[in-house]
Amino acid sequence: MTEGFRAWVVSKDPEFRMQLQEMALDDLPAGDVTIRVHYSSINFKDGLALTPDGRVVFHYPMVPGVDLAGVVRQSSDRRFHEGDQVLATSYGLGVRHFGGFSEYARLPAAWVVPKPAGLSLREAMIIGTAGFTAGISVVKLEHNGLTRGQGPVLVTGASGGVGSVAVDILAGAGYQVVASTGKEAAHDYLKKLGADVILPREDVNPPSSKALEAERWAAAIDPVGGETLAYVLKTTQYGGSVAACGLTGGGAVNTSVFPFILRGVNLLGIDSVAYPFDERCRLWERLGSDLKPRHLEEILAREIPLEEVPRASGEILQGLLLGRVIVRI
Repeated sequence: MTEGFRAWVVSKDPEFRMQLQEMALDDLPAGDVTIRVHYSSINFKDGLALTPDGRVVFHYPMVPGVDLAGVVRQSSDRRFHEGDQVLATSYGLGVRHFGGFSEYARLPAAWVVPKPAGLSLREAMIIGTAGFTAGISVVKLEHNGLTRGQGPVLVTGASGGVGSVAVDILAGAGYQVVASTGKEAAHDYLKKLGADVILPREDVNPPSSKALEAERWAAAIDPVGGETLAYVLKTTQYGGSVAACGLTGGGAVNTSVFPFILRGVNLLGIDSVAYPFDERCRLWERLGSDLKPRHLEEILAREIPLEEVPRASGEILQGLLLGRVIVRI
């Protein structure tokens, strides 16, 4: 197949370059399912992939974009047929394998998820990897014992993509939500999503030399990491759990064993990249039904054309985005 299309391509030959270029379907990597991409989205990893020192791309040239949703153009796998609406997130998309910032993609069938009946392609990308990560976090917290009425659930970095969806899902499920943000302008936005209490960022990472602080939260979802995660662990209630799902505040966590051996706190690692396929499909179905965020249009900061991907990717690295940005392709 030689049909032409456009895609963002990053390369190092030897200087880093990023350009929107013409490609042919024959240029796509091997895979079972060829997809006409309708939407993608902007995630923190995408911002890194579009920078020369982001250190997430495994080889060049690469088409970034860790998310995509679209319609099957051709399939050699009997599970998928021309015209099927599908989505794909994570795995090696955009860093090991050509991703979603492209009018076409070709993927292994094992990465392709049928679109849930309760979501449009557009809604699936408003959720995207960020919202899927939030969904995993909620499911794992509940699996580890979180129930309504135990106390407040903290969401750090609440105005970002993961945090916004986490606040919406938790509030919709009946939890008391405490949202932490460094953006004062985001307070009204977070209240619309269902947050009961808004805290400034400084309240969840104050300097502290103590091994433990007063118990404050029944559980927490933390996309921030760094000093914030260390403080959240010190302040989680006895037997509570913390879902660690990001590092926008840094990758190093200076803590002690005391939250774990004196309060029985559970630190849950959240990974959306290699999340098992069957569980992935089930969670996407839930994200279109009982866990579907109630305020997707409010979470959507804006919808951009393919040409504006570099600007939005830069904004997410600078912490300027509120909620989610999707790419109309």
